[in-house]
Amino acid sequence: MPTDRYALLEPRISYIYNRKLKNRQQGPYTPKTSGEIEAGLHQLFQNLGLSNVTIANVGRMSGGASKEQFAFSLKHDGLATPERFVLRMDPLEGIVETCRLREAELIQALQDVVPVPSVLAVDAEGDYLGRPGVICSLVKGVTAPTAESGKGVSGIGIGYGSYTEKIAPQFIEFLVRLHLWSDWDASQLPSYVMPVKGTTEAAVYQINLWAKAWVMDKVEPVPLITFTETWLRENAPICSDPCLLHCDYRIGNFLFEEPSGQITAILDWELAHFGDFHEDLAWVLHPFFGTNNSKGEFLVCGLMPREQFITDYQRLSGRKIDLKVLKYYEVMNAWKCALMGLSSAVMAAKNGNNHQDLLITWLASAGGVHLSHMIALIKEHEAM
Repeated sequence: MPTDRYALLEPRISYIYNRKLKNRQQGPYTPKTSGEIEAGLHQLFQNLGLSNVTIANVGRMSGGASKEQFAFSLKHDGLATPERFVLRMDPLEGIVETCRLREAELIQALQDVVPVPSVLAVDAEGDYLGRPGVICSLVKGVTAPTAESGKGVSGIGIGYGSYTEKIAPQFIEFLVRLHLWSDWDASQLPSYVMPVKGTTEAAVYQINLWAKAWVMDKVEPVPLITFTETWLRENAPICSDPCLLHCDYRIGNFLFEEPSGQITAILDWELAHFGDFHEDLAWVLHPFFGTNNSKGEFLVCGLMPREQFITDYQRLSGRKIDLKVLKYYEVMNAWKCALMGLSSAVMAAKNGNNHQDLLITWLASAGGVHLSHMIALIKEHEAM
């Protein structure tokens, strides 16, 4: 394979990948205890210059499939009363390799754009916490109605019941706001790269990112993964207007209040980047994130029919969705899901470098389903 195949890769992502290969040799990974987390937090806050720090009620949080998460209470001279915060921290390996510095930069920049937590601190290299981590405010809200059942791994399978009509308009509105955000300053986001308008860079950046992950983590060759990489390169669409993408905007990745139904925070920004808005829409439309209502009708992210989502997004954003480009990114997203499950998830579990070995091994079992979906989508694209 030519050495320059992945030359178009964001510098910070390239650095993170190289760091992962070095860290892999440190395993197996031992999940952090509450005592270790508290000690690391004290060191970090001391470095930040906080005085009279008190940390209490440190506890591991459930949910998530890639990061260790802890909630804790913090009191210091700058806080009149104790407040709750969340620490998101990297294991040695996971189903995806991302950057806590990028995540912190973006959440800080988005404070007045969409509902997000506030950032308290970031330990980009794990100098104090032992592993890279970002600390944000704990936002009130739930990912699923407390009276409903059917919630699965990483939020998949949530049914919103009577809250559906309240949440659905907000869900689209905040996605549109994100895609239309244009007054960002490059100094706010130094770890990000903007693809060149009028080129295929938006797609190629993502192909290279995930293809390199496959090369690093594959357990055994999978011809369909290689075939689809080639297909994606040959069919990469031109992006005329790159914008900020969340890239995991879906069921389970936002909080809302009960009983108002008001969305209080959009979560999990680790995959965000600048690219083609069709990529975000294709992720929202992924069948894995949908559920059926009481009438058996499939709802995108458990909220609305596919055609309603497309119609409402176009109306609110003023953008015209190209259905063939949308299908292209549906192929890419199915490829990413298959790739994660059949490479990085298996490798992290095999090396014992993740705190949720059983969960990520289970996720790998869906690889065949994603491969089948991927091929069906390619055929649909070719028929358009």
